[in-house]
Amino acid sequence: FTGAAKQTRGKIEHAEGGTLFLDEIGDLSGALQAKLLRFLQERIIERIGGRKEIPVDVRVICATHQDLQKLITSAEFREDLYYRISEVTIQIPPLRDRDGDTILLAKDFLNKFNQHNANTIKGFTNDAIAALEAYPWPGNVRELENKVKRAVIMAETNQVTSDDLELQSAGESSNEPDNLNLRQVREEADKRALLHALALVENNVSKASKILGVSRPTLYDLMNKYGIK
Repeated sequence: FTGAAKQTRGKIEHAEGGTLFLDEIGDLSGALQAKLLRFLQERIIERIGGRKEIPVDVRVICATHQDLQKLITSAEFREDLYYRISEVTIQIPPLRDRDGDTILLAKDFLNKFNQHNANTIKGFTNDAIAALEAYPWPGNVRELENKVKRAVIMAETNQVTSDDLELQSAGESSNEPDNLNLRQVREEADKRALLHALALVENNVSKASKILGVSRPTLYDLMNKYGIK
């Protein structure tokens, strides 16, 4: 380009022999989609202002919150590019669909921010745990991290409450379950209780069985039944 005094290696060239991670690929403009497709097909690049074709060997991983199939239908995402990047696809469920993960992550964030702020918060109150599990987390893990960070800073006692998290207590929620099938409700409640107990004791089966009031063999049977590893 005008005034350039030297050639500069770009992101793709820097990733030579390693992994190139492209976040939010669904937001790429049409022009960038075309350039990326050409690179993925030919595995060569040209530096800005350069004339030499440079081969690059990288593993490419892409991520997006968009529904690429819908974007293809509306002509906002190239179908040929989609097939290039979707050789192996991993669907990561939102936090609200990952039973037990909310508490595990919240405890991890609590420890992280305790160390960062030199605090001595010991854990979450029961109402905080219930609120964490009941909240739908539209902002996923980032929202959870921000809530816990604020709570660690604002907590006035050695335990985080639902008020510290700025979350509505589960007992105050007006949402009623739609499923009235007793067997399904009971199985869902059993699974939630298992995941909750395991999360509280960091997957220690002996401690979880005591919390749940069942023997270890019974707990293992229930874990197998509900596919909990």
